[in-house]
Amino acid sequence: MSFSSLGLSEKVLAAVEAAGYTEPTAIQAGAIPHVLERRDVLGLAQTGTGKTASFTLPMLTLLEKGRARARMPRTLILEPTRELAAQVEENFNKYGVNHKLNVALLIGGTSFGDQDRKLDRGVDVLIATPGRLLDHTERGKLLLQGVDILVIDEADRMLDMGFIPDIERICKLIPMTRQTLFFSATMPPEIQRLVDTFLHNPARIEVARTSSTADTVSQHVIGSGSKDFDKRATLRKLIDQAEDLKNAIVFCNRKRDVQTVFRSLQRHEYSVGALHGDMDQRSRMATLDQFRNGDLALLIASDVAARGLDIPDVSHVFNYDVPTHAEDYVHRIGRTGRAGRTGSAVSIVTGNDAKYLTAIEKLIDRSLPWIGEPIDFEAAAVESKSRRRGGAGRGASDKSADAEQGGEKSATRGRSNAKDRAAKKEETASRPARPRREAKSDQPQAQSKTAGASKRKRGGSQKGEERVIGLGDHVPAFLLRDPRPKKAG
Repeated sequence: MSFSSLGLSEKVLAAVEAAGYTEPTAIQAGAIPHVLERRDVLGLAQTGTGKTASFTLPMLTLLEKGRARARMPRTLILEPTRELAAQVEENFNKYGVNHKLNVALLIGGTSFGDQDRKLDRGVDVLIATPGRLLDHTERGKLLLQGVDILVIDEADRMLDMGFIPDIERICKLIPMTRQTLFFSATMPPEIQRLVDTFLHNPARIEVARTSSTADTVSQHVIGSGSKDFDKRATLRKLIDQAEDLKNAIVFCNRKRDVQTVFRSLQRHEYSVGALHGDMDQRSRMATLDQFRNGDLALLIASDVAARGLDIPDVSHVFNYDVPTHAEDYVHRIGRTGRAGRTGSAVSIVTGNDAKYLTAIEKLIDRSLPWIGEPIDFEAAAVESKSRRRGGAGRGASDKSADAEQGGEKSATRGRSNAKDRAAKKEETASRPARPRREAKSDQPQAQSKTAGASKRKRGGSQKGEERVIGLGDHVPAFLLRDPRPKKAG
């Protein structure tokens, strides 16, 4: 089958040919004729099957008739992330090179003013993330009554990110006469409910099992120690020994690990960049552009980059962490081996990853071969339990040793202090006796205390008193001056 047999316009066919494509993928061949017939479409396809072109190409053909009006886009495409939205815009620019269509991108991290000006000029294709789209509608800058075609892309990712309520609000703002194109890699119950609510007698196109991985990707696992430095050393070994490595994406489960692995590889002088959700939009797009252009060989990423990103020539995927959700494994390794190309995926496995690896192998219905010796998970579990018990014992021993050592030090300090006190007592006894001043017998005791307090408050003593200034009545005997005059000798 060729693209010319699908019913696309001459302008679109010329752009496809110029892009170097000759045969449609399965999802394209199945979806494009139904889109051109103005039917609702439910597309279920694994990532990397050419899904974006399956709605981009027929939309361009349908948009050749008609004209956009200010603030009223003709078509709307919803994407879960900024990167995916920007990628769809690139597809429209590439395949729409022979069309004079206005394409606008509504995503966070960019100016509202610039986006408002584009909307005011009239938009044929509006590509947006749900949050920013609702911001514009609530500000009265966008009207959705003119939308003829609605595309909901990566619907299961929308569910994961909590966008389903926003999707429902948006669907209710668009006329019921619209055509809806709905694409998802999986079909959980919540997504099925959305399909039943907003699609009318859709043509269902399912080209592969949602749990399957591409046959063109070789998949392996390799054992490693559970310490971070062990895993980083294993990753460097994989990179250095990989055959035909052109570029690679390294996936981590946590954002902080993305930064740690990025800095480690940078210190070892690898060509590397990082991509995670805490980066601002400009930095994320700049890093992706560098990776696509070949300026970076390695991209360390969290799962924000796992779904939908079209980077055609990724030769390798390394899972620094085994994903805790088996479905994420399918999406991660889908970054390589795209559109019939070959690729390689290797996951670093520790003794703590047994249940995650089992879940992945159950989902994809195959066992993953090991590079080198496989991990004995039963022995690793026993060793881990023993380590935990041993750690508690060592802790108790250390505390006992510290207590014993502390007791010895305390006893030593006690003996030393006793000797010091005895020496001071002996020194005091050897000095001549000094008379104490007695309180006058006719002075009441309370009055004497009041007078003493008054003198202390003033900070000194009266003339003739043999007291040390500032010490009040409680003056050690050895600090008092002997009032007896010295005899001439």
